[in-house]
Amino acid sequence: MSEEDLKSKEKPSSATPVENMINWIQQIRNYEAVSWDRMPEIDLYMDQVITYLDRQLSLFQRNDASKLLTSSMVNNYVKDKLLPRPEHKRYAREHLAALLVICLLKQALSIPDIATLSHYLQTDCPIDQLYGDFCQRQKEALNDVCTRVELAAGEGKTALMQLALSFSLEGTARRIAAERILSELAAAKQEQ
Repeated sequence: MSEEDLKSKEKPSSATPVENMINWIQQIRNYEAVSWDRMPEIDLYMDQVITYLDRQLSLFQRNDASKLLTSSMVNNYVKDKLLPRPEHKRYAREHLAALLVICLLKQALSIPDIATLSHYLQTDCPIDQLYGDFCQRQKEALNDVCTRVELAAGEGKTALMQLALSFSLEGTARRIAAERILSELAAAKQEQ
């Protein structure tokens, strides 16, 4: 994310909630997940990983005080085998891609469900291809959300509140379905 994007993220104090949402939507529409080839080629230490990913994920935080990733979280992901162990305390491109995916998916799925999904997908596909597919699907989902928020913002605060309720209900329904799918796949794998 560029310095310009970070500056535009700051909300003017006199802006209305509708104006703030329109500003956020414009930022989301301009967002491009960092491609596999544009990730750092050199391995990073933990503090560098946190700084790098914080910049990449800033648009997805609820507010400036919330953090989607901390060093404790990274250590737990390694301990839980959701993330490969770093070599000499340095994290490679594979780690960065996995952490970006984990941070975004944990908004909807539990860590054990993310682990199930990750392990299942990695048996069929290399990580760079999985990451590219994830970025494409994320872009499509964000574009859909942006379109719906723009329409509601044009109708005012009440329409935005109703859309927040719809998104909440849809999110719950989709999370339940995702959990069920992962549960069934995990059960089938255990039977093999």
